[in-house]
Amino acid sequence: MPRYSNIDIAIGERIRIRRLLRGWSIRHAASRAGISHASWSRIERGLQAFDNRFVIADIATALECAPVELTGVLVPAADLRASAAQAGVRALREALVSVAPSEPGGTTDRDLAELRQQMSSVRDLRERCDYAAAVRLLPGLLRHSHAQVGGPTREGALRVLREACFVAYSSLNALGHPAEAWLAAERCHEVAGAIGDKLLMGFAAYARACAATACGSFSRGRTLAEDAIDLLEPLSGRPGVIEVVGQLHLSCGYSYSGLRRNEESGDHMAAAINLGQRVGESKAFGLFFGPTNVNIWRMARANDSGEPARAVNISEETNPAILGAAMRIADFHIELARAYGRLKGREGDAARQLLAAERLAPQHLHTSSIARETARHLITKRLSRSNASAMKRLCGRMGVAVSC
Repeated sequence: MPRYSNIDIAIGERIRIRRLLRGWSIRHAASRAGISHASWSRIERGLQAFDNRFVIADIATALECAPVELTGVLVPAADLRASAAQAGVRALREALVSVAPSEPGGTTDRDLAELRQQMSSVRDLRERCDYAAAVRLLPGLLRHSHAQVGGPTREGALRVLREACFVAYSSLNALGHPAEAWLAAERCHEVAGAIGDKLLMGFAAYARACAATACGSFSRGRTLAEDAIDLLEPLSGRPGVIEVVGQLHLSCGYSYSGLRRNEESGDHMAAAINLGQRVGESKAFGLFFGPTNVNIWRMARANDSGEPARAVNISEETNPAILGAAMRIADFHIELARAYGRLKGREGDAARQLLAAERLAPQHLHTSSIARETARHLITKRLSRSNASAMKRLCGRMGVAVSC
């Protein structure tokens, strides 16, 4: 089954096809995933929302495939910008393959000042979730900065290359390409090693850990993050270290939850909360670490742990507008939509949260497999006439098939 498609195929149908190819009964497949056969059956038939990352990973492991092979990468034909972003992934992947810092680059007519200015523009595009523009600019930025690595501006070029790799990781992850996101995170790690800066190496480890969990490998993500926390411990007084360590704790806490090791997960989340209170709202490294971002991670963890009411409670003490970054504000609305969608009588609130995310960051919402499944689930619920109409139009823009 192709990963790219303009035709909406529900995740439940992808699961059913893979199970049948294995020749397995629902009961056998469900036992491999550690869920009830009734839940598996409901997921296949589209009667149960399948927007839980932990369950997606469990079922992918049971079916011996990658999570993205179940979620797919839908190209929403109605969103030309999101379609353009997906079309640019191939060129970005090829650029990432070609920019190994230990190997010579090509030639460039760009000077370092120009590359830094373009990097600033790409950074802003990522924060605004304009993935189409970012993905269009990144291949050239990667190659031109790589070309300068062998010259007199080596360190400055490496620093631009490192940040470009991180933005590539973030964009590819958001667009639903975890394997390519891992490649970008690996390049970020290699470049940080070439610079010889332990803080940057810890920062790259955060990208690698998140990419690993997006691939369904919670164990690998946890190991990478914990090793980086140990690496950065001697640097605790250096600016930016608290923010990176805080994000690493968040990644660890989430990975441990995915492994169903709740005590260790709670310890790491508590550490992140403590660090967030110490540092306040920070924009260091474009991580937006602080109490607000910590709460958005806590909401995601609560949702994926089957605690939607807890996610709503966390949202009530969170003001995402403080962040000033569309990508994280949209994530807040998506997580709140997921929570409301699982609470009886709050489906209308869930619909309004998805629409709020779309207004802020349409490409981010339209390319999110999790948001797509939330929308697919909501459209089957009893909504007011206005909410039902708005959701049908939203599903059309997201490429989600709606039964008349």
